[in-house]
Amino acid sequence: MKDNWTTIFYADDDEDDRMFFEEVAQQIGESISLFELGDQMLKKLQNPPPSPSLIFLDLNMPVKDGFEVLKEIKNTDNLKDIPVIILSTASNSETVQRCFNLGASLYLKKTMSIGDLKKSVQHVLSINWKQQTITKDNFVYNG
Repeated sequence: MKDNWTTIFYADDDEDDRMFFEEVAQQIGESISLFELGDQMLKKLQNPPPSPSLIFLDLNMPVKDGFEVLKEIKNTDNLKDIPVIILSTASNSETVQRCFNLGASLYLKKTMSIGDLKKSVQHVLSINWKQQTITKDNFVYNG
């Protein structure tokens, strides 16, 4: 599956979460670009390389929150087809529904375990996003 992916982008203002994600990416041999702010990631998306084939996005960030970043990605012609995976501590139905309505591809609840995060990321990488139909039934991944 790896040859389908070039780079994973991950935006999260929490330094520990970025470090955990980076460690998981290294363990599974994936290339990653990390961003503290959604705005930083949006600038890089408009000025590749690298170009991501997958974006992981936290919701609770300063300046531009994940909802705003997701909306901007999905409203930009050259970015809208990139799968965006929400990785958040929030799991209430309104938040999940809003992400679904804005065009996210999958919703993952943040975990405190590197092993669980690795399992979640490997699940995301196993999906053929070009053929995946996103429905409310398969939108939330519970590990």
